[in-house]
Amino acid sequence: MATISATWFLSFPIILSLCPITQCATVVEDLKTLHQPPDFNTTIMSNCMKNPSLRYCSSSTMDLDEIFKFTIVASHLCNESKNPHCVDSFPKIDLRNRPNIAPLYLSFDFFWKYCPFSILSIDLSNNSMKGSFPIDVLYCTQIQSLDLSINEFSGDIPIQSFSSLTNLTSLNLSYNCFSESKSSDSQFFIRFNSSSFLHSGALLDHKRFKVKAVVLLVGFPFLVMLMVICFGWLCFQRPDFLPSKLQRSRGFTPAILKAATAGFSRKNLVAKSDVVHIYKGILRDGTQVKIEMYWDDISRDSYRKFAEECKILSKLHHKNLVRVLGWCRTRKFRAVITEWTKEENVATWLSRSSASPWNHRLKVIMRVVECICYLQEEWPEIDYDLNTSSVLLSDNMEPLISRFKVGDQNSSGRKICKFGVFLLQMILSKRIQEEFDEGDAVFIRYLRTLDSADLQHMIDERMEVTETTFHQVKQVLSLGLKCIHQSKSEQPNLALIFNTIAKAYKATFVLPSSNNRIFHGDRLKGHTRV
Repeated sequence: MATISATWFLSFPIILSLCPITQCATVVEDLKTLHQPPDFNTTIMSNCMKNPSLRYCSSSTMDLDEIFKFTIVASHLCNESKNPHCVDSFPKIDLRNRPNIAPLYLSFDFFWKYCPFSILSIDLSNNSMKGSFPIDVLYCTQIQSLDLSINEFSGDIPIQSFSSLTNLTSLNLSYNCFSESKSSDSQFFIRFNSSSFLHSGALLDHKRFKVKAVVLLVGFPFLVMLMVICFGWLCFQRPDFLPSKLQRSRGFTPAILKAATAGFSRKNLVAKSDVVHIYKGILRDGTQVKIEMYWDDISRDSYRKFAEECKILSKLHHKNLVRVLGWCRTRKFRAVITEWTKEENVATWLSRSSASPWNHRLKVIMRVVECICYLQEEWPEIDYDLNTSSVLLSDNMEPLISRFKVGDQNSSGRKICKFGVFLLQMILSKRIQEEFDEGDAVFIRYLRTLDSADLQHMIDERMEVTETTFHQVKQVLSLGLKCIHQSKSEQPNLALIFNTIAKAYKATFVLPSSNNRIFHGDRLKGHTRV
């Protein structure tokens, strides 16, 4: 090896004669300013003739410019590594604790490509160098010692590339950030014991593994428990945060109602009494709801019946029924949640000075008939309170039956009677109805004493009944009287009621435009309606 070294360094005097090492500028400046001497080619050829094993001699195409730069870097690096006789010997590269220049020399790939065979030791430790493993260093296949410790190299260690370094007996890659090897039990890690890889990241750190194992064994059950608690809280307190498939249908919690009403704030309180508080709320999905909270103390059995009834009512779906969305119960209150509707009912609508004419009233009656037909066919056990005060109006003027409950399936006669009262309330003057403030029972008994001719005197004059619609009004009045008849056998059935109202409703679309003189009561007035 000494003979090879001496032969290789025959080119060094050329460099040293151009620039003495002790007075030379930086390696970067020399690479820019120094040029090949005229006989450099001859010197290189002579070296290869004397020792063809030199690395640059084995190249198929010899790049003299690259070889010249290599000799410049070699002369500087030999001096930086404090080799005592660089002209004769270059046994080591020692750039430890030299973070300012070590990365620079590591970047000269042409030097490592022609790495001198004399170099047996490379030490680049404690330089805080980053990046992947410096693979170019492994061109020096003859080295016996390699130290890259205390840096910040990362990524995989090129284990296969070490197979050509047969003389390497000392390796130190400790204190780096390499990726953990998937084959940490391979021959490479057996060849160099664990002291070569302390805190390098390449080997499994058993102490750290134990810590991770303990943390996992303790933390995982705790995490699972925490997730179960959180999921349980969501299920029982705020199921509206869960995916729709996991939410309890129609089941509301106090936490949901509190959030929907901004903590049951006064600004959302619509009405209040000793027993019930009514709030307007907005659910998490943006749905506006009406929340009726009852502060009465009922037994568990009574609440069970209440919940079962709410389950049935929530299954009702008709455009003229106020939709029941769900219910809630706590120790302090129970609540029914319905869709939000404005608080105007038909009675209020009829009491306006600009109350709608007959065709508008007939539309409301028609929609109510369609709704009670739906209930009779699909849900005969549902009972309802039907009068102008309990029927609300939606924003698009659709009537909404708002009071209903699970009742007796055999109450069809009473339901027909209720509809008859509603029918007469829609036609008769409000003044007549106000005379019977004792309730519907007294009003019904009074109406049963009248005939159709008597009722014609009580027609609400604001309907402006014309000559062409007067016949329809009389038919509807007659139908109303039959509905409230005391004898169930004398009452019309629901099919007859529907056909009668539907026929009158369809007729409003084909009324003739002429001779529309107005009736007030049963008296014909001679002016023409505009």
